[in-house]
Formats: sequence, C-alpha cells, structure tokens
Amino acid sequence: MKAGVYVSETKAVMQQKAKPVIKEGEALVKVSHAGICGTDMMIYFGKHPRAQAPLIMGHEFSGVIEEIRGETEFSLGDRVAVEPTLSCRTCEACVRGQFHVCKKLRLIGIDQDGGFAQYVAVPVNRLHLLPEKLSSAHAALAEPVAVAVHTVRRSRLKVGDQAVILGAGPIGLLIGMIAKRAGAKKVMISDISSYRLTKAKELGFIPIDAMKKDVVKEVRLLTNDVGADVVFEVAGNQITAKQMVETSRIQGEIVVVSVYKKAPEVDLAAMHFKEISLTTTRCYTKEDFQTAIDLLASGEIAADSLISHKLPLEDIQAGFEFMQRPGESLKVLFVPNGEENEQ
Repeated sequence: MKAGVYVSETKAVMQQKAKPVIKEGEALVKVSHAGICGTDMMIYFGKHPRAQAPLIMGHEFSGVIEEIRGETEFSLGDRVAVEPTLSCRTCEACVRGQFHVCKKLRLIGIDQDGGFAQYVAVPVNRLHLLPEKLSSAHAALAEPVAVAVHTVRRSRLKVGDQAVILGAGPIGLLIGMIAKRAGAKKVMISDISSYRLTKAKELGFIPIDAMKKDVVKEVRLLTNDVGADVVFEVAGNQITAKQMVETSRIQGEIVVVSVYKKAPEVDLAAMHFKEISLTTTRCYTKEDFQTAIDLLASGEIAADSLISHKLPLEDIQAGFEFMQRPGESLKVLFVPNGEENEQ
C-alpha cells in the first residue's frame, strides 16, 4: 500500500508499505480522508516527545471497513470515523471511566501507525459509524470538532457570555462555532493571518488582526472595558499567554487548549487580583466524539470553510509545507485512495 511516512525532521515521503494484518478485535480501515493537525506538525519538526521516525502519522481520519475480526456490531463496508485515543484501562483515571486522561494515553498516528496511508489497523472499539448524510471528507474533521466540543463543555461558558479566542486556526475556529452554539453572544478571535481572520469574519466572529492592532485594547474596546467572560488560549506562545490574563474580566475564566512546547511565563499575581479561574483541557471523551459526528452530520459545523486543500499521498511533503503557511491554509486533507473513492 501507499503510505505517507515521517522519516526525519522536516521530511515526510510517500513509501510502499506492507498492508497491515489485523488481529482479533481489530478492523482494517480503507482510509478515505486524513487531516494534518498541529500535533502532526510537532512530530514533523521533531518536537514530539513520544513519536519516533519512521512513522505513518495521521490521527484525524475517516474510512471504510475492509476487513474485521471478532464479534462486533460493525459490518464490512461500513463508513466510519476513528477515535484515535488508546487508553490502558487499568490506571486510576481509566478505572474512574476518564479514559481520555489515562496516565499512559497513546494515540493512533502518534504512538503507532495512523491514517496517512491507504489502510490502517484500528481496534474495533475506536470506530464510530457514520450517518449516511455525512461525507467522508467532513467526517475526517470529527476529531478536531470533538476537541472543540470538549473544550467548551469544560468551560463555564453561559448563554449571553462574551468570549475571546486567541488563535484562528482550525481548533480556534471550531471552538468559536461551538461557543456560539452554546450561547455566546459575542465571539472575538485574534490571529496574525489575514486569511484565517477572513474565515473568522465569514463565520460570524469579530476578527482582531494582531499584526495591526493591540489585542488587549481591542477586547477592552469591544467589551466596554470589562473584558471577556471566557478566554480560550489556542495559539500556544508567550504573547498569547500574556494576553489571556489581560483580556479576561474580573472573575473571568481562562481555558488553555494549547500544548506548549516550553513552559510560558504567566502573571499569577494579576490572575490573583482579578480572581481569574484557570481551566485546562485534553482531547475528548467518547461522548464528545459522537457529539462531533452528530454536529457535522446536522450541518451545524461549517466544515467546508475549514478545508483548504485535498492532496494525494504523493504530495505529503507539500501538505506539510502548506501548513507552514497560515496565510493560505487551514485544514489540509490527504485522500490516500484517490478522489474517485470519495463518498
């Protein structure tokens, strides 16, 4: 089979690999679409602490069941989205049913080969059946949508609240969509990419160009000098770590979504004097993932507005280069088995 393989820092190539042989309790999924995520970029730049080359990346993907072993409710030919988290099922968190914060959490596409290939072996309990009306391309966004669903559910966001999102990448835009659906009356979103801010405006958010304006002053102006009820930090840099405190209202909430490559400096004294609450979030639950599929199927998520490129696996290096140009890309999808196989 064809596979897009991370072989060394900043190098990904298409190679011929053996088709996976599945074990009991697994399914062989013929991949329809697979998206590049920020975590894939971290792997690509050699910054991920667990992922090791050579590796078939890709943890956001959809496909069709080609083969299956063991008793299951799924059938050959079923269209599925893959929930890529793999928990140990024995640690304290897992015993409590909090599998998404397993102490030994692993992911398909990070700790083992993933969806940047024509076929991938997946545990049956990681599969979600797709509704007939949901396209496979949109279903490949179920994983990032689940992140957004979990993030907003973790927050204290209420109907009528004003929200700030620092970072207008795919996750930031998805959080904005979910926040509006959850009742936020105003969603402000900052970024340095005019392309991404144009998308944000099209989606009904208030864009703040961090290259041209002072983000903190703009938020103050837009909130009558009060600040945001909830600030979602999605950019993961020192600048936004400072802004998240300064844009929050008194007794507001900061939700940190980013995984920082190195620990930022945070003004805890300022948080103390404003009684700001700090919430963190990690991936999603099975329920969040199913909600994401339901939202995509209902059309409540503007999936097409997020997909900027669809590429064959032969162009895997180009896909990662596109992702380094936020002025012209959002979500890059690979189509391992060709456009003619899209559903």
